[in-house]
Parts: sequence; structure tokens; C-alpha cells
Amino acid sequence: MKNEELKERTKQFALRVIRMTDSLPRKMTADVLGRQVLRSATSVAANYRSACRAKSRADFISKMGTVEEEADESVLWLELIGEAGLMPASKLMALHDEASELTAIAVASIRTARKGRNNPQSAISDPRSP
Repeated sequence: MKNEELKERTKQFALRVIRMTDSLPRKMTADVLGRQVLRSATSVAANYRSACRAKSRADFISKMGTVEEEADESVLWLELIGEAGLMPASKLMALHDEASELTAIAVASIRTARKGRNNPQSAISDPRSP
């Protein structure tokens, strides 16, 4: 997957979460969980964009670590929203799956970048390429 494709995918994930949080019921629990998932999902997109502009392989790995953490955190908040009965699990499934996939992509990108750091003959020449 190319950087631009993943930038768009993470942005669309954030937009979908924005729309989902706007449809949550107006109650304290939904407000707290909605703010949390909104923060983590939008952070996935923002931090991926930042990783694409990394100044070094180590910077890229660090920023992608944040993407991984925020995507995984989004999974948790989505699960809590569903399990708390604030929204039917069926409506959250696609978002949950996307957050899980974005987590896996971040993990794979970090592993690839680390292999390149430890192996000078690695095919990865651009520290920003996941």
C-alpha cells in the first residue's frame, strides 16, 4: 500500500468515527467514550501523516509506534461503546475491523523498518516508506 493510499484510508477512518460519535446517544457514558474514540481515531490519521514526513528511520519507527498505539486504543473504545450498549455491535463492526487492520499495518511497517535499520542491505532505502 502506498503512502498516499494509507493517508487517505486513515483520514477516512477518522471521518467515519466522527460521524459515528455524532450519532451516539446524549448521555455521560457515550460522551466520555465518544470523546476518547474520537481523539484516538483522529490521532491515527494525524500521526500517520507525521510518520510520512519522518526525518529518519528511527523517527519513522517512533511515529508509527504512536499510530499503532492509537489504532489499538480505538479498537478498545469501539468495543466499549458496543459492549456498553451505546450502539449496536453490528454498526461498529466495520470500524472495529478497520481499526484492527490499521493496527496490523502499523505493526508490519514498524517490523519492516526495523529490519531495514538492522540490515544495511535492506531494500528499504527511504525511511518513510512503510
